[in-house]
Amino acid sequence: MLPRKPRMFRRVLFGLFASCAFVVCLSAIKPDVLRSSNAVPAHVAGRFREVAGFQQSGSGQYFVFDRRAHTVYGLDDRQSSSWEIIQIGAEPGRIIDPTAFAVAADGTFVVADVPNKRERIQIFTPAGFRIGGFMMRGVAKDRVVLGNSVLNGIGSLQYTGTAILMSQPETGALITEYTLQGGVNRLIGSLRQTGHEQDPEVHFALNSGIPLVDPTGGFLFVFQAGEPAFRKYDADGRLVFERRLAGAEIDAALAAQPTTWPKRKTSEGEMPLVVPFVRTAGVDGSGHLWISFVVPYTYVYDADGDKIRAVQFRGAGVVSPNSFSFGKRGQLLVTPGLYEFEVRQAGGAGEAARLRVLPVQPLLPSP
Repeated sequence: MLPRKPRMFRRVLFGLFASCAFVVCLSAIKPDVLRSSNAVPAHVAGRFREVAGFQQSGSGQYFVFDRRAHTVYGLDDRQSSSWEIIQIGAEPGRIIDPTAFAVAADGTFVVADVPNKRERIQIFTPAGFRIGGFMMRGVAKDRVVLGNSVLNGIGSLQYTGTAILMSQPETGALITEYTLQGGVNRLIGSLRQTGHEQDPEVHFALNSGIPLVDPTGGFLFVFQAGEPAFRKYDADGRLVFERRLAGAEIDAALAAQPTTWPKRKTSEGEMPLVVPFVRTAGVDGSGHLWISFVVPYTYVYDADGDKIRAVQFRGAGVVSPNSFSFGKRGQLLVTPGLYEFEVRQAGGAGEAARLRVLPVQPLLPSP
């Protein structure tokens, strides 16, 4: 028979382990390297000057938005030939100084441009016939700029086929939903606190971002500057959750973010020079959110807002996406480079690395 003290010690030790029947084990999400499965052939891609959009309609037709050429091209579903759909020009039905482009599943598409320094939205059929459009009210300010691209205002344009979404924090909301006739249908999401409310231009810049439609229902909004985060809203515009973004791949760049922003002279007066931390974002058919950063990594979040993958894209070299879209087979279309990635086949350690609950095996037998 065991002495009293060892027996009591064993019971206490066992009770400690029994009370911790499960422990949470957070396994590190290692980046998946995704290599392109396809790219537009060089003899076709060679005619494009600065591709800022690469999308596919439900019929299989591809669309290429060449910002520098002020042109929208079509590609057949085999990507063997291209043709001009929309050409340069300030008159209705043409585009000049375009900033954004988006395609709906039915093949209709919208282009945001700036004729005579006035912002305009135009809607086209797949063949390029203008079926609607409107001029934006007032003069927009360039708050978030990456290179020569303005990312806020009409630069954040998204198109559902029945509505147009933009980031216009000066309205007091994160997402402004427009009708196809140019009326404001509704405002979604309150602005976040930034600590710069006394400087409206900085405050608005840190509330600029990418509005997205969740194919499974509702909306997502990804903040592009300041503290990286995203929010999910239901179909009625009510907040579901907010998630802040962090990870080993972006921690150093996040720590190096500025806390003050110098002014620059623009046609609208002096504006703070705010650069984004998020380059682009998109949502796949399963409702997974893909967010690409200024460092060459992309994080993927599931419908509950949990990070499930860290990804780095490889084409001819490392690819830093400036636009995402998903084709009719679910493949990811990326610019620059006009690459395709088979994301559904790229699971692995990164895909499976999640927050897991593992049972603890008792070290000692029960008394």
